[in-house]
Amino acid sequence: MLIGTCHCGSIGWTFEGMPESVTACNCTLCRRYGVLWIYDYEGERIKISGPSAVYTRHDRSDPALEIHFCGRCGCVTSWRGLKLDAGRRRIAVNLRLTEPGPVAHLPIDHFDGLEKFDDLPRDARCVSDMWF
Repeated sequence: MLIGTCHCGSIGWTFEGMPESVTACNCTLCRRYGVLWIYDYEGERIKISGPSAVYTRHDRSDPALEIHFCGRCGCVTSWRGLKLDAGRRRIAVNLRLTEPGPVAHLPIDHFDGLEKFDDLPRDARCVSDMWF
């Protein structure tokens, strides 16, 4: 199990097991936040605790994602999809809030959220290449 917390410890998350990879996105939000995401579905392998502030990102005029962050220390902790995916709600947590050692080997998947909204080919980088 992976455990992450914001800087002040007010918000925490757990991820059951170990993800196969992490995602770096270049969309207008993710590139500003500098986050690395790991994904699952609400109420399944990811559990989040503590009060968060929320910024709602809209696609066109429809709400698409809630970006959760700590109102005390400002760390971006997670996002929560507002549309259901086959009856389930996607959620992701910011891997940068966990300890680096156990996840350093994980490959990074790159997602072009800025122009194509599509996965990009892997380039052999892993978390340790972006973290250290």
